[in-house]
This record gives sequence, structure tokens and C-alpha cells, in this order.
Amino acid sequence: MTEADVVYSDIKFGKGKTNEITSSSADTTYSEVKISKTKDPAVLPGDDSNESKTESSLTVALLVVAVLLAAATIALGVTFNRSTQTIQLLQKLQDEALKRNLTDRLCGTEPNNTLTLMCPKDPEVKRNETYPRCEEGWEHNGGKCYLFSTNGSSWEKSRDECKQLGGDLVKIDSREEQGFLAERLRVKMERAEDKFWIGLTDSKNEGDWLWVDGSPLDRNWTFWRSGEPDNWKEKDPDGEDCVAMGETGKIIESWTDGSCKTEYKSICEKEEEVGLYTITCV
Repeated sequence: MTEADVVYSDIKFGKGKTNEITSSSADTTYSEVKISKTKDPAVLPGDDSNESKTESSLTVALLVVAVLLAAATIALGVTFNRSTQTIQLLQKLQDEALKRNLTDRLCGTEPNNTLTLMCPKDPEVKRNETYPRCEEGWEHNGGKCYLFSTNGSSWEKSRDECKQLGGDLVKIDSREEQGFLAERLRVKMERAEDKFWIGLTDSKNEGDWLWVDGSPLDRNWTFWRSGEPDNWKEKDPDGEDCVAMGETGKIIESWTDGSCKTEYKSICEKEEEVGLYTITCV
């Protein structure tokens, strides 16, 4: 212990009887006591500024880690939500594509048979579904099936042939249907003069046009060629009481009246069928 670490102090001890206080200098004894300097007992070892800094740094680090974990959790949640939405969208598109594919492939099949298809997932999946269908040779559009005859026949004979197949000569109810038929005829017409009988006639009463189901022609849905109908009697004294369509270069307005005895091709129509099918994906 160095001299600098020693504190000198004078302590006076008084002589006297018990419980009596001394006051004279003769009764006083001096003693020298050395007291070494020590640190303030209130200050604990290691409780300094460096330790405080360490604790502050640790707190900051923990806060940073907590923030990063929270951000990662949010990012994972957003990613999972987007992935779920994507999967649902893909499933919907897949189902719609499968139905469209089945609608095309079911033509010509018999009800209650089994279809084996190549599916993108879930092998050996079997399920019963109902799908619209048209028989082989018939074309599907808007809930109906159409057959474009390639043989020339009179209007009455053409209608009989359609009935034998479960339908009738076509009844046109909308501009969309007329457009569909006109576009198909552009492909099927072999010659410019080719015509196709439709189910419209005024044979019962001249000028009163009726469809084959007995309903009158809606004047808002007529698609006559310019100048038609004209009931021309040059070739047939009975006039022109039946309607055909199929003018080259005409998309919509292509109806013309003609002699019901003329041998034209024809368009048959019937409702689509709905069958129950067991589908096996492999």
C-alpha cells in the first residue's frame, strides 16, 4: 500500500468513568489510525459505461431481428395468398378448358359411356358429369345442333329428312344465329348458286310467313336479300312460297324465296342433348 492510499486521522479517546463525558485536555489520549482508500461500496464491479453500451447494443440487435422476422412473416403471408389465388385461377381455367374439350369430343358418342382423357393432374380421377353433346356430323352452337345437308331435295322432302333425324328445318331466332349459319355456308357452298332450305314458308297464306313450329316471322328478325321476297312465278305458277339462304358474298342478308319444288340443300336443327358421362383421367 503506498503512501498515497493512506489517510491519516486523529481520534481522541477520553478517560473517565462510565457514562461521564470528559472535557479537559488532560484527559484526552491521541491515537493515529491509518485508513486505506476504497471504492464507493455503492458502485458494483462491472457496472460501468462499457457494460451499459453492450446492453444497449444487444437491445438494438434484438429489435432489428424482431423487425426482420415481422417483415418475413408478412412477406410469406402475401406470397401464400397470391399463390392460392393463382392456383384457384389455374384450376378454373383448367376446368373450363376441359369442358370445352369435352363438348367438342362428345359429338358422336353414346350416352352413359366412359371417356378416357389426358388430364394435367390427379391421375385416375373418376367423376360423373353432364355435358351437352351433338351427334356425329352435327355442329354445336348456342345450345343447338345443326346439320348442313349436302344432298339437293325439295323443301318438303328436306323437312322430312330433318324430322327423321330428330330435328326440323332450322328456325332462326337472332342475328347471332343468322351470322353463325351464314359463316358456315361460306365454307360449305361449292357453287355461287348453292342454296340451303330453312324452315320458313307462306304456303298456307301468301305473305303470312310462318316457321315450321307454327310461329309467325318476327319482322324485327328478317334477313332478306334486296328485292326479296318477290314471289316470282316465271318457273313455277304456284309462285315462291319457301325460303332458302346462301348468297355468295353476303354475310347476313341472304334470304330468298323460291319454288318449294326446287332441289336445294338444307339446314336441319335440333336441341342439344345432355348426357351423363364417367370421365377417367390418366
